[in-house]
Amino acid sequence: MFNQNGRAKKPVLAAMGILLSMLAFSTHAYSDDITNPNADAGLPKHAPRADGHGPIGVMGEHRHNSGELMFSYRFMRMGMEGNLIGDNSVSPETIVTTVPNRFSNNPGQPPTLRVVPTKMNMDMHMFGAMYGISDAVTLMAMVPYLKKDMDHVTFAGGAGTTRLGTFTTKSEGVGDVSLSSMIGLYDNKTDAGDTHINFMMGVSAPTGSITKSDDILTPTNSTPTLRLPYAMQLGSGTWDFMPGIVATKRRGDWSLGGQYRGWVRMEDKNDQGYSLGDIHQVTAWVQRQWAPWISTSVRLTGRTQDSIKGIDAKILAPVQTADPDNYGGERVDLSFGMNLIGQRGAVCGHRLAAEVGVPVYQHLNGPQMENDWTFTLGWQKSIGDC
Repeated sequence: MFNQNGRAKKPVLAAMGILLSMLAFSTHAYSDDITNPNADAGLPKHAPRADGHGPIGVMGEHRHNSGELMFSYRFMRMGMEGNLIGDNSVSPETIVTTVPNRFSNNPGQPPTLRVVPTKMNMDMHMFGAMYGISDAVTLMAMVPYLKKDMDHVTFAGGAGTTRLGTFTTKSEGVGDVSLSSMIGLYDNKTDAGDTHINFMMGVSAPTGSITKSDDILTPTNSTPTLRLPYAMQLGSGTWDFMPGIVATKRRGDWSLGGQYRGWVRMEDKNDQGYSLGDIHQVTAWVQRQWAPWISTSVRLTGRTQDSIKGIDAKILAPVQTADPDNYGGERVDLSFGMNLIGQRGAVCGHRLAAEVGVPVYQHLNGPQMENDWTFTLGWQKSIGDC
């Protein structure tokens, strides 16, 4: 919870404080429907609520009733452009003239960095399923498919600010598959609303590739095929433990939610000699249902990540993304979302939701690319709804 200077991560701690405040007066994550007393009159047995689920960018925020099965699909895009050292923006020219090259003692390596990433997009297609094995326990499986591309500028020779050219690297494939459980700790439902608290526990399997390669442009104007840096790989290469707790409270048309999630590496290193940094994330949101079929939300998220431990001996280049120390940091995002759900007919119970987020604070172990925005679009459907 502290950076290398021992300074407390105040923005992230503030986000955690919001979550703890919510937990102090308790908070939802049970069935996403309410029983319809007019079911015998031919109306749906359950009346779906748009706010029955949290914002689409939050995963694992509700449980399901025993025997209930839900399928989901999310498309997530993250855009990054520009670089930060700490919270200071730096130009490519500054990086290649001032930042030492970690690999300068190797033959043919320049004293400073000579290749700088300028832009990156990451698309994730997340396929999910949730199943209530009892009213108290829900299982959740997630299968991601990733597509990444990163633009670079290469500077000529071992020094100076002459731009030689640009190039783009790409990687694509299945990421790390995860299996989680949600266990109910507290449930209270009344006519006025409901309050629920759930414990989360899961594991992520190393199914994503960590040996992807592509062509690059070197400062000597050659174009070899090399192993891509850590940011362009598709998985962690380690088995990871995913603890969490989520709490929500709904009263009338308003609801609050808070969640903590962690990604803790269970192995010191993968088969390439390194492990990604542990991640701790807290998020809190306020949601307003305007009609049974529509709700909107505002969400604040704080995230910290450690730098990479160890090193892949085949990732060696005068670029910041090849240095394990240039990963991790802290970030706070502000997100705005909307949930829609069909009420009758063929669309009854089908959820369509979107959320867009922007960073309001970033302090990165850099030089490192800064996050500009994230966008999530998702669909969810519980079998047997309506």
